[in-house]
Amino acid sequence: MKRQTRVFFVLLISITFSSLLAAQTVSSDTVVYKWVQSQGISITSGNRVKLLKSGVEKFDEMFRDIRNAKYAIDLEYFNFRNDSIANVLFNLLAVKAKQGVRVRALYDAFGNMSNNRPLKHKHEKAIRKRGIQLYKWDPITFPWVNHVFPRDHRKIVVIDYNIAYTGGMNVADYYLVGLPKIGPWRDMHMRIEGEASKELQKIFNDGWYKQTRKKHTDIEEVSSVLNHQDSLLLQLTGNKDEWEQALVVADSILKQDVEEEDGYHAGHLNVAESDDGTVITTHKQAASKYHTANIAILNRVPRKTPKIMRDFYATALDAAQESVYIINPYFSPTPKVRKAIERAIKRGIEVNIMIPTKSDIPITPDAAYRRVNKLRKKGATVYLYDAGFHHSKILMVDGKFCTVGSTNLDSRSLRYDYEENAVIFDKAVTDELVQMFKTDIKDSRLLTDEIWKKRSGWRKFVGWAASLISWVL
Repeated sequence: MKRQTRVFFVLLISITFSSLLAAQTVSSDTVVYKWVQSQGISITSGNRVKLLKSGVEKFDEMFRDIRNAKYAIDLEYFNFRNDSIANVLFNLLAVKAKQGVRVRALYDAFGNMSNNRPLKHKHEKAIRKRGIQLYKWDPITFPWVNHVFPRDHRKIVVIDYNIAYTGGMNVADYYLVGLPKIGPWRDMHMRIEGEASKELQKIFNDGWYKQTRKKHTDIEEVSSVLNHQDSLLLQLTGNKDEWEQALVVADSILKQDVEEEDGYHAGHLNVAESDDGTVITTHKQAASKYHTANIAILNRVPRKTPKIMRDFYATALDAAQESVYIINPYFSPTPKVRKAIERAIKRGIEVNIMIPTKSDIPITPDAAYRRVNKLRKKGATVYLYDAGFHHSKILMVDGKFCTVGSTNLDSRSLRYDYEENAVIFDKAVTDELVQMFKTDIKDSRLLTDEIWKKRSGWRKFVGWAASLISWVL
């Protein structure tokens, strides 16, 4: 009997060990792939993907696709800043509307108010008169405070139902020319051609119906009057030289606009300034390439999929077996995500985090400094990006999969706002982002005990105070 008992326990231990060993062989991307499927989210294959690592890349690509649109153009942004690049965009959209293309645009009312050159009522009226169906997301009315949450923070453009753009960029000059005291604005966007674009189209359609109660809309009466720029754009029928000349004209308008806004950076893409005002040359990123990838689109909708982003980040971090790379501008993750990062560190995963030292929101760097320093003490490697404001929201795991989207690692994005991220299951795309991270390390400082100790008591206090209200940041 004792012998049989011993044999039973040996077999039990053997089976348990074999199960654990088998579990360890399941790759991180497989774990996340199955999790995405368990959420009822489609994973589309054969998508043609290109990463866009600057505002110049994004607008060059997007304007070309808009120019070639034949049927429909849909845009959903947190804000359209009323400046030269937005004017060029709306001029081009007006031309397409006059050519019979349906043009719809959504923008968040709070996002519009939050920038220093918002679209005003007269601008909205003029845009609509030109055939662009423009609507505000949740217009802000008395008592105002009830409109703070949730907001539409998504950035989506879909062209002819098959080409889409998404990521962290809105529409503003500073993606091209930087900001005062910040310098160049670094950000990440992507172009998707294929079935995943249809998932983004569904998200836009749902948002459009929510705000307008219109499933299908007719193009409003369009003014027959063409201004000079419209006439120029109408003549562009695909001739590359003509289009490039038009962009030169647009670029000169942009530069003039920047000069009128005294103090803008208006420097080259690879030039920044240090804290003491010294001009520094930053490292140039490798040219983007097209890849073919499987993509899942995650859509955070309050009261419908409120936990989707938190659960995704926690699942991805818990699945990691080798390495994690994170870039996020307002780094103040909720407890669920923070604890997942800590678990990854404890398991011996190489965790790399990059945050910008400059920001468009005053106290957010201090809150982020405090949080990343605690993670550094636990074993994370933290880089402080000095060459401008890094607004990218990306995660790469084990070199196998990644995400690009609108979601910040803060409470607003993870708990309150409408957000959208593309999860890309492709080693080549992931590697391109990892290489971008490694290039950005050259323009960053490693956070150490010495650097932390050099921070003033006041800045540390601000970080502590900001952490107390992190639930609304």
